[in-house]
Amino acid sequence: MSKKECPHHDDDDNHQLNRQILAGILGFIFLVLLVIFLIWIILRPTKPRFILQDATVYTFNFSTTGAAIPTPNTLTTTMQVTLTSFNPNQRIGIYYTKLDVYASYRGQQISLATQLPPSYQGHRDVTVWSPFLYGNAVPVSPFLLEPLQQDQNAGDVLVNVKVNGRVKWKVGTWVSGRYHVYANCPAYIKFVGGDRDNAVGASAPEVKLASPGLKLSLVQSCNVDV
Repeated sequence: MSKKECPHHDDDDNHQLNRQILAGILGFIFLVLLVIFLIWIILRPTKPRFILQDATVYTFNFSTTGAAIPTPNTLTTTMQVTLTSFNPNQRIGIYYTKLDVYASYRGQQISLATQLPPSYQGHRDVTVWSPFLYGNAVPVSPFLLEPLQQDQNAGDVLVNVKVNGRVKWKVGTWVSGRYHVYANCPAYIKFVGGDRDNAVGASAPEVKLASPGLKLSLVQSCNVDV
């Protein structure tokens, strides 16, 4: 008499094999993540430090028509800045995969974003960039007229040089995924005005740089978030 085959017994064996394979895959993934986590804790990666070394401002002109028909106020800016980045880590390298630099005044972007070339920064290395920042007749909020005149009377204006981009960490041959990096660097620019008695809302207040093209030595630390 032949032995009968049980289909339910075969199904149980297949389910058990599948569970074992799944458990093995999950265990391997867990071990890999645990190793990466331990390496991360032991090495303790520290975010890079950015410093705004200097700024050369060629143009900073605010224009308003003061006409009856509302037209946008504009700000024209041309400047060159020198930025340095320091990698404080002794065992971790940094890949700067994408970095954009732009100027901001009172929370509004006043220049186009200038893209820095991708670069690698070794352990405790320093990288220097000197990008030009351009903003030709950039429309700005009408509410900027009053604070700009206040800055004009004070004799200087605070422009923020901002860096926005992506970085990767490198440990040995292992390279991490991309992380967002953001740096905010304050820069005080000296300038004078033609008629300091202009009332708010007057047409075309004259704004002149104290010394166009003069390089300002700043050596200003930047606030960095990663």
